[in-house]
Amino acid sequence: MNEKSHLNHLLWLTAATIFISTSGALGKFIDMPTPVIIWFRSALAALFLFLFCKFKKIDLKIQNRKDQKTFFTGAVLMGAHWITYFYALKFSNVAIGMLSIFTFPVMIALLEPLFSKSKFDPIHIVLGIVVLIGIYILAPEFDLESSQLQGILFGLFSALCYALRILILKQEVSKYNGTMLMFYQVAIVSVLLIPVLFFMDFSNVTTQYPYLILLALLTTAIGHTLFVNSLNYFKASTASIIGSTQPIFGIIIAYFFLNEIPTIHTFVGGALILATVVIESVRSKNR
Repeated sequence: MNEKSHLNHLLWLTAATIFISTSGALGKFIDMPTPVIIWFRSALAALFLFLFCKFKKIDLKIQNRKDQKTFFTGAVLMGAHWITYFYALKFSNVAIGMLSIFTFPVMIALLEPLFSKSKFDPIHIVLGIVVLIGIYILAPEFDLESSQLQGILFGLFSALCYALRILILKQEVSKYNGTMLMFYQVAIVSVLLIPVLFFMDFSNVTTQYPYLILLALLTTAIGHTLFVNSLNYFKASTASIIGSTQPIFGIIIAYFFLNEIPTIHTFVGGALILATVVIESVRSKNR
């Protein structure tokens, strides 16, 4: 890769990261029940991705029944990840919601030996402890009535769902196109969430649809597709390190558009969590 094309790919990867970072501010800002937001996000993204796959002539065939089960499981975990992440944003704020889910790289490192033949590395215990300290600093008080703590707990569960999804998909479906994989995931999520449309109020959708389209098109379809495609040009570790700037971009976006100002606890706890992401990414690069 020459220097100019390397710079272009780096810019696209950074753009993908910024687009995905808009999920925090949009998730907090859109005034609708969380499962309904995720239904609109998934259904619209599925439409955009289907059109993109047809335009690019990407094969949409799933090769066997085992892979179909893996696609379905991955989609269920992604739906759970998105819903609990948006609840984390609603209960706390963009900074705490985004930083909580960025515990997922350490969760992957701790869980990976259960999914593959990789050996358990004791350094992951140390990184896990650093993450726990970061979470402890993030939480203003360990009171289950506290909406901040509820936000962190939703964020941690969201991170667990995301980590499990990555590990399950990594095992089975590396042979599929990333955009095709994302299309099936959002399509399955939108089908599974159809029942919420019958008992949750979304009468104000007419005022919210510009933000829903932004969330589906910019954050989900374009952001995630660009990020997946960047893995063709960068190691997963490099993409992870750049991807770990998502909470930083998210906090900046929330400051300008929602006037959310993070506390010193958020900065210190967040710095510890993001430090573990960078350390684990650098270490995985050297393996």
